[in-house]
Amino acid sequence: MTKQKNICEKGKYSSLRRNDKMDLKEYIELVFSDYTLRTITLGTAILGAVTGMLGSFAVLRKQSLLGDAISHAALPGIAIAFLITGAKDSNTLLLGALISGLIGTFWIRGIISKTHLKSDTALGLILSLFFGFGMLLLTYIQKQPNANQAGLDKYLFGQAATLVESDVWLMAIVTGICLFVLLLFWKEFKLLLFDEDYTKTLGFNTKFIDILITSFIVLAIVLGLQTVGVVLMSAMLLAPAAAARQWTNSLSVMVALAAIFGAFSGVVGTAISASQNNLSTGPVIVLVASVFVIFSFIFSPSRGLLFKQIRFIKNRRDLQLHKTLAFMHQIAENHEDISHPHAIRILNNFHGYTKGTLQKLVDKNYVILQGNMWSLTQEGFKTASNLYNQTDNE
Repeated sequence: MTKQKNICEKGKYSSLRRNDKMDLKEYIELVFSDYTLRTITLGTAILGAVTGMLGSFAVLRKQSLLGDAISHAALPGIAIAFLITGAKDSNTLLLGALISGLIGTFWIRGIISKTHLKSDTALGLILSLFFGFGMLLLTYIQKQPNANQAGLDKYLFGQAATLVESDVWLMAIVTGICLFVLLLFWKEFKLLLFDEDYTKTLGFNTKFIDILITSFIVLAIVLGLQTVGVVLMSAMLLAPAAAARQWTNSLSVMVALAAIFGAFSGVVGTAISASQNNLSTGPVIVLVASVFVIFSFIFSPSRGLLFKQIRFIKNRRDLQLHKTLAFMHQIAENHEDISHPHAIRILNNFHGYTKGTLQKLVDKNYVILQGNMWSLTQEGFKTASNLYNQTDNE
């Protein structure tokens, strides 16, 4: 009965996708009334939250390719699990993906520790090797009599519509366990991120801590394969964390922000996909996460490109203002009559001098203007003297 219900609900979801576009109010109503849409929305939100949390550690450890390598390494595990069991049970396939992903991860660690190859080379090797082997197995499966029943191609690009309530519960349980482990080993994780050598001197088992966090990253990636797919899963791991990194220097705030960005990406991506025709949920979620990244890169106050440019322009203007004020102080020191045409001509020929700069000096009460004549105020003379002395010291 449950299986028949799932099939009926998926058909209902498909019919919703074929209908006219939904507005926001209709979508919110359907989230509470439609089983499949509610399941997909909750599943993608939880997936975005857990990958955002764990992706923060991958980004800070400069292992951005790790998610890509693990997701591709999981593909042969899915194919082998299907070949062994002959069934497309999602739990069995994801178990195969988990085992394959862990094997790929430990191979990467072995290559890095026992050879002179760097981490990016090891990641690239495992990614290409496992993905090539996985594609070979998928090609073999497609030639089998039951190839049409396999449905393994959904793990390449994801198919969120196949999520059922048991999948969401599994994601929720794994997310809860991840959160518990993060809180339990928070100090150790934090130390390992920022100073591995110091962590060793304190007596912590850095190898165990590293394996623990990496294993949870593998688990989160495997959970997302059904929704987002092998090809796009690394974006779900990295995009929310990269966006969160632009807003803060605190690890705890970054992890929380990454979880929020990931969850919002899942919900908004699902909403857009459900309200439009012929839009796959996984790619839309990744695109929404990318929008968060672009927005953060531009508008974050401390690292955003916009505010960096604003600060650069302000600093350049302040420098021009200080140079002009210091130069005016020099003229006042070297000329008894600064109203003499010669002194005025010297100021006019100064590269940093503009009428706008002069007006700003007036606004700051550094200079007094009387027609074409100028004079330094007491505050301006004191400020300019300090600037001029600093210039001489440099």
